[in-house]
Amino acid sequence: MQLESAIQKKIIDYLESKGCYVVKIITANKAGVPDILAVCPQACGAVLAVEVKRPGQKARPLQEYHLQKIREAGGVAIVATCVEDVERIFK
Repeated sequence: MQLESAIQKKIIDYLESKGCYVVKIITANKAGVPDILAVCPQACGAVLAVEVKRPGQKARPLQEYHLQKIREAGGVAIVATCVEDVERIFK
């Protein structure tokens, strides 16, 4: 099974290949903030927030809360277990 960090790297590389501005969040001022934030105006048209999990894992309630708040603010927010989950946003 892939490490979460390996999945994050693949997702970041993919987003950068699409011309997105990508930030990997290491420490935030709020618990539960998504792992990756990206601005992808030419692709999905918004700020993209990605909570990365290994296959079979789910986001914790606080993480889901932040993803929902991002959606309410007009962003795209997902839980991804592989780069293909992110690719679907661009199709």
